[in-house]
Amino acid sequence: MSENVRADKWLWATRFFKTRSAAAKACEGGKIKRAGHPVKPATPLHPGDVLEVPFFDGPGTRTITVGGLIAQRVGAPQAQACYTESTPPEVIAANKEFLKEKHERRLEGGMLGRPTKKDRRDIQKFRGFFE
Repeated sequence: MSENVRADKWLWATRFFKTRSAAAKACEGGKIKRAGHPVKPATPLHPGDVLEVPFFDGPGTRTITVGGLIAQRVGAPQAQACYTESTPPEVIAANKEFLKEKHERRLEGGMLGRPTKKDRRDIQKFRGFFE
């Protein structure tokens, strides 16, 4: 463990973002905040810092307190030990509800976004592609 770690590295190592470049883009876009101020990718983080991190695929923001500093990506249990989440339960519930509705719309055939392989096959059958 080191004394400080770049914000983008820590966000990637603790699995808030899938890639380090995605974490850096979120920082550059002003989406990651510390004490209400945007964090740049190279900003050093210290234990005790409180960050506001948006949910990856839903509305709302997570409130995270930095516990341990890691610069390498590790397993999920070890990564979760490096922060404490203090997000209000209603924000988490709203995000879960949003994801559930999104999934239900997908299952109902509302096709949210790009069609899946199964959707494509159904469309081709409907159009008579296999006849």
